[in-house]
Amino acid sequence: MNISENAVVLFHYILTDENGVQLDSSTDTTPLAYVHGHKNIIPGLEKAMEGKTEGDTMKVTVPAADAYGEYQDHLVQEVPRKAFQGVEDMQTGMRFEAQTESGPVSVVVRDFTEETVTVDGNHPLAGKDLTFDVNIQTVREATEEELAHGHVHGPEGHQH
Repeated sequence: MNISENAVVLFHYILTDENGVQLDSSTDTTPLAYVHGHKNIIPGLEKAMEGKTEGDTMKVTVPAADAYGEYQDHLVQEVPRKAFQGVEDMQTGMRFEAQTESGPVSVVVRDFTEETVTVDGNHPLAGKDLTFDVNIQTVREATEEELAHGHVHGPEGHQH
């Protein structure tokens, strides 16, 4: 079976950045499972996997725009330190969930003073071209329940 919309795909990957530095890998764990065409993985990788089949391997570089998006300067903001009430030991790199007009956003502390905290709402991989070495393990039809829920159930997938 070829990978197409509504197919369940299980695959292993090694993710590297523009400099060849390994950022992530599934090779020592269970394969990543997703329902194709349901926006469960980054768009550029999903598009590259279209038409592939079980046992295929590929190496694909996904431009930032088709991965986690371009880095957006307006997502870096300086906010009053008092917005972090109860945080006694502020540290660079800490993650928080901020409430915005469009819902919750994960932010990371980039810098701080006694008065302000600079937070960054960009995804950690925003602005980066990403290279995936992929080994497709399994391709099968999604069940009705998986299609209704939009994710994989059972082995290597989500359990309810």
